[in-house]
Amino acid sequence: MDWLTAIKDKVLEGYKVTKDEAMKLMQYPQPILSQYADEIRLKHCGNSFDMCAIINGKSGACSQDCKYCAQSAHYKGIAEVYPLQEAATFLRDAKEHKDEGVLRYSIVTSGKRLNQKDMEAIIPIYEQIHTKVGISLCASHGLLGEEDMKKLKASGVRRYHNNLETSRRYFPFICSTHTYEDKLETLQAAKRVGLEVCSGGLFGMGETLEDRIDMAFDLRALEVKSIPINVLVPIPGTPLEGIRPIAEEEVLKTIAIYRFIHPDAKIRLAGGRSQLTDAGRYAFKGGANATISGNLLTTCGNTIQDDFKLLEGLEYEVKLDE
Repeated sequence: MDWLTAIKDKVLEGYKVTKDEAMKLMQYPQPILSQYADEIRLKHCGNSFDMCAIINGKSGACSQDCKYCAQSAHYKGIAEVYPLQEAATFLRDAKEHKDEGVLRYSIVTSGKRLNQKDMEAIIPIYEQIHTKVGISLCASHGLLGEEDMKKLKASGVRRYHNNLETSRRYFPFICSTHTYEDKLETLQAAKRVGLEVCSGGLFGMGETLEDRIDMAFDLRALEVKSIPINVLVPIPGTPLEGIRPIAEEEVLKTIAIYRFIHPDAKIRLAGGRSQLTDAGRYAFKGGANATISGNLLTTCGNTIQDDFKLLEGLEYEVKLDE
């Protein structure tokens, strides 16, 4: 038995790979890694599939200088700019997604963190969605502290989202207005009040595969079970507009290695699915088992109806409740 088959069999039985072992996985071809990752996914997660949707609840004019982001005020005004939307907009949108069969709904807002005026406005909105719509709620409002996390949890929010984006080493090359440690503290604050956490990253910003693996181990240390995988779509006007797009084979290889590191997580295709063949079909056969469906923040995603058709062909069972 070769080393790759042996390590796959160990992971199937519950073994946690080390960083050295994850780095060794890099040496193997993507097709066999994807095949083995799918075996691990099936053993630890079954055919359950998790679908969520997001709404851009407050857009643009962000004070942060993340080099990939169209909403940053540091770059040419690319993204639409508008304040926190009205409660009726969120309620209508959440109900439409619930009716279409989406499990989880998240309001995402631009900025380093949601200001207190907007926090006071959004808490009753979450309460209304929770009681009137009944969809599972996630929130993504930047670098909030523990007190605001408590308010979100009391309003009916179950999960908090904040992406690490990349490794601790590479993060300063991507953003200078907040730190990797700020993000870790945000996720830890959410966990301290009893919220689930969702955190992943963005591939193709010039980072190495080792950077992605380092992030994967930080996520494992945080016991993150929902991991969004974004693929950079270079946006004109941002510092990364001219970067060469990452090859699909490299994306698939990274997802497979993430499955070895996170056997029982929901590895969630998010932004940049349009960069992948057939909206990520091969990723869903190679370790990924969740997605954000519908429109994203500043780009268009796959429609919910199209995702259901795609998943039927892959024999997944889409979760409709927690």
